[in-house]
Amino acid sequence: MSTEKKLKRIIIEPVTRVEGHGKVSILLDEKNKVRQARLHIVEFRGFERFIQGRPYWEVPVLVQRLCGICPVSHHLAAAKAMDVIVGADKLTPAAEKIRRLMHYGQMFQSHALHFFHLCSPDLLFGFESDPAIRNVIGVAAKFPALAVQGVMMRKYGQEIIKATAGKKIHGTGAIPGGVNKNLSTAERDVFLKDIEKMMDWARGALKIAKDYTVEHLQTLAPFGSFDSNHLSLVRKDGAMDLYHGNLRAIDAQGDKIFDQVDYQKYLDYIAEEVRSWSYMKFPFIKQLGPENGWYRVGPLARLNTCDFIDTPEAEKARKEFTAVTNNKPNNITMAYHWARMIELLHSIEKIKDLLNDKDLQGKDLVVKGKRREEGVGLIEAPRGTLFHHYRVNKNDQIEMANLIVSTTHNNEPMNRAVQKVAEDKLSGQKITEGLLNNVEVAIRAYDPCLSCATHAMGKMPLTIELYDHNGNLLDRKTKS
Repeated sequence: MSTEKKLKRIIIEPVTRVEGHGKVSILLDEKNKVRQARLHIVEFRGFERFIQGRPYWEVPVLVQRLCGICPVSHHLAAAKAMDVIVGADKLTPAAEKIRRLMHYGQMFQSHALHFFHLCSPDLLFGFESDPAIRNVIGVAAKFPALAVQGVMMRKYGQEIIKATAGKKIHGTGAIPGGVNKNLSTAERDVFLKDIEKMMDWARGALKIAKDYTVEHLQTLAPFGSFDSNHLSLVRKDGAMDLYHGNLRAIDAQGDKIFDQVDYQKYLDYIAEEVRSWSYMKFPFIKQLGPENGWYRVGPLARLNTCDFIDTPEAEKARKEFTAVTNNKPNNITMAYHWARMIELLHSIEKIKDLLNDKDLQGKDLVVKGKRREEGVGLIEAPRGTLFHHYRVNKNDQIEMANLIVSTTHNNEPMNRAVQKVAEDKLSGQKITEGLLNNVEVAIRAYDPCLSCATHAMGKMPLTIELYDHNGNLLDRKTKS
């Protein structure tokens, strides 16, 4: 009998309160010690293949169909790549600011959705609390004001997306070389009416995340945590910029691996590894190799890589965040939530500034220049750095596409978090739903979008199976 057949196998399928379908497999020996824990992505979408042959101007609308949660990120990353194709090296002020407003609306609604609806049940009720109340319905029942805030903040961000992209989901606002509409003064005034309320709610959400992290720091610090490299876009002066910038990567101590890299040359720095047990690839920094070159992206990485944030309240919050680790990189996995709420506040500060900018009413919306055959577009999506790379033939058709999405960058870190939490929480224990939720909590910290990351539709139950060391099924529980 093979060694693997002698191991107990526990399957969590699907991972809940994340976007998309994934499962976790855990192997335990005869003493219930964790031998292996893996996050498997079981979807496959294939967007990189089936957009081949389509005209390039369709791409910003097509590829956002990857996802209904963060379509704006794909829409804008693809549009930025198409800007390169049509030779639009510098957009008009109106076009760039409309795109930025669209993007910050997306960041605001996505971060609010994740914090209030997906992760807050774990924080408010406890990782091992009764699953009957550990959900958004339970939050609405016990904390109705918070539930309403989450809904209204997401609605505000989605309305901004609608005003700039034409629709809340899968809009058409960004086109190669610019945008197809500006923001009217009437639309602007509607958003300004509620801006201070959104600012107050963002401050409140940040306080919840900060207080929770600081109060539980001793137990959260080791929870699914490990030293890692970090990667993001930064502005030329080192500031956080969620829409545009150059690539910076740092190691776990904060030393720069590379800095101010033009992302058109990303292939000189980033490679991808394929493994047999997941549809999702494993990116790494070339000069460090696959074993040591993996890295994290997203809110935690962005706060670690940037030198400062250019909005005052978020910058003050960033300094409080970095003080916890004595201005060294924060490698605490559960600190993602605190970092995410700092970005939530930053996003609404940027929205307020942009709404008061008269360039949004500008009428010069599109530029073009010398046609090119290849282009790369990068943006900081809610979940991290998003790569879109395309090559176009002489007939204006897409002949190559490569997408490295935020969750793909975080593939190795998520697997390490799963392994660490499983070892720390499950080894030698009687397996319970509450203990298994600890594994999901670590995954949720990254706010993964599994649909985006794999580029099957259907409804899958949560199934947990327990085998003895001879491979015999002892117990099976299913939740619809």
